[in-house]
Amino acid sequence: MKMNFNFCLIAGAIAAFSLTACNDDKMEDSVLPESQTETSKIEQPGTLQRQCSYVDQYWSSTAVLKTGLKTTTDTNFMNAQMTKIISLWGGTSLTFRFVDDASNPNSTYNAISYSNGKIYYGYAIYYDAKAKGGDIVNAMILAHEYGHQLQYRYNLPSVSESTARPNELEADGFAGYYLRRPNGYNQTTFAQIAAAYEFAQSIGDYQTTSAGHHGTPPQRRSAVRLGFLLGQYNLSAADFDYNFFYYYQGVLNGTYKQAKNTRNPEIDAYMSQYIDELRKIQTGEISAEEFKDLK
Repeated sequence: MKMNFNFCLIAGAIAAFSLTACNDDKMEDSVLPESQTETSKIEQPGTLQRQCSYVDQYWSSTAVLKTGLKTTTDTNFMNAQMTKIISLWGGTSLTFRFVDDASNPNSTYNAISYSNGKIYYGYAIYYDAKAKGGDIVNAMILAHEYGHQLQYRYNLPSVSESTARPNELEADGFAGYYLRRPNGYNQTTFAQIAAAYEFAQSIGDYQTTSAGHHGTPPQRRSAVRLGFLLGQYNLSAADFDYNFFYYYQGVLNGTYKQAKNTRNPEIDAYMSQYIDELRKIQTGEISAEEFKDLK
């Protein structure tokens, strides 16, 4: 589903944004001006990204690829977060760049993870996220995008549907996990994570039969909460995937009461305290406001 926004007319509104995965490796034809810090071409979103996008701007013909943001402080923060996220998951280096468009700034309200080892992060989404929620929001978005890199590398998620929902919910979970881990963002107070996720809640949708369906807002809130809870444990990407869908699918269909966690049984006692809570988040019984007050 696409949502069309006129950013000039909706002053102060919470903007919906794209936390998306892209499998298309098609390159845009125009070459960047030599004055820019990066001279490679802007890679355009492919079919899957278009299905999953929640803004109607993609990288425009006037966009340029850069190695930094407006200030050294901002650039260093994002590069440091990228390094920590990669280290947390034991990954290898990837291409991380920023996209700017002085003539059409709103076209960079996007963040895209490509299957060939690249993450492009728009200027507009970075500065709006920082203004509305602080650094933690951009850390969350970046961790979500890197979650798609884990999916590409390890052929995840292990659960498939006819929509993008499992991919996006798991990426939300990866983000919640990173924000809690001591060797990640190290944020142990969920209230601050929930406040950051409030910025992103509008990426949920109710187009449940659409190929680009990301999950409803309550489902996405429950996914980031589950990722945060699993951050109590040191998990590989494969173990995270197993546990995420063991508990999340259980919340959705009720099978968790019959099944046993055979892969990481030590997690069951801890998670049993939160199953009812996760179900209530997923169904909307716990509201967005109550979600912010969870411990």
